[in-house]
Amino acid sequence: MHSSNRTTLVTQFVLVGFSSLGELQLLLFVIFLFLYLTILLANATIMAVIRCSWTLHTPMYGFLFILSFSESCYTFVIIPQLLVHLLSATKSISFVACATQLFFFLGFACTNCFLIAVMGYDCYVAICHPLRYTLIMNTVMGSFIALVATNLICDMPFCDPNRANHYFCDMARVIKLACTDTHVKELALFSLSILVIVVPFLLILISYGFIFNTILKIPSAEGKRKAFATCTSHLTVVFVHYGCASIIYLRPRSKSASDKNLFVALTYTVVTPLLNPLVYSLKNQEMKTALKRVLGMPVATKVI
Repeated sequence: MHSSNRTTLVTQFVLVGFSSLGELQLLLFVIFLFLYLTILLANATIMAVIRCSWTLHTPMYGFLFILSFSESCYTFVIIPQLLVHLLSATKSISFVACATQLFFFLGFACTNCFLIAVMGYDCYVAICHPLRYTLIMNTVMGSFIALVATNLICDMPFCDPNRANHYFCDMARVIKLACTDTHVKELALFSLSILVIVVPFLLILISYGFIFNTILKIPSAEGKRKAFATCTSHLTVVFVHYGCASIIYLRPRSKSASDKNLFVALTYTVVTPLLNPLVYSLKNQEMKTALKRVLGMPVATKVI
């Protein structure tokens, strides 16, 4: 409807979230609290190990340090409020708080997408041009895109009903509450989603095309194995991260706002931030060796 037909503009939203689960919300609180503390501990461990181990003072692990910090901030924007709402009867959030959450969520999400893409280029340089390995730039900015997207969304008028079936202020849910025509802005936001998700993913695919071509030229099987092992952790994170983001943000708005996505959203707000440090810790031999050294554990050495 047009603004002339509106009688009441809302100043807050109600995030319905998991209200339909009733008393099970207490169980969810315990589960999410445990996962959140695990995410913080895992990312803090990675940052501490990288900071304390001189062997990890390379651009690749510098990016991983930034990614761990960004993931910690990313979850801080979403999960604490989710925990509060699971224990609270009122699940409202003010318009200003919603806009703030949306800005920081998009900012850290865009930063993570660009970081993972740059880490893919880092793998390419490390394998294909090792002598230029230390020349990689490590500046990644997602704030500008977040500012544009937040302004496009929050500039719209909102009126009753003000209930969003989600546990945080996500783009698709907030847009759905606007009482004006949103097609132009939805198209603009979809274009931004392509810029943030599709373009970096394509750049990663191009980088790995060159990587695999170089690996195939390595004469020894052991050399090929070591070269490929360098990038397996990153590849795992790439497919999980961009896969989840694509499911949510690269579909028509009518589908991206469906109730099923309430649980899909958990994959990129809780599961992915937990998966990233675990993958880089468990699948990365250099990280495991550095962690043992930091903890004072014996490190096996190869006998030549």
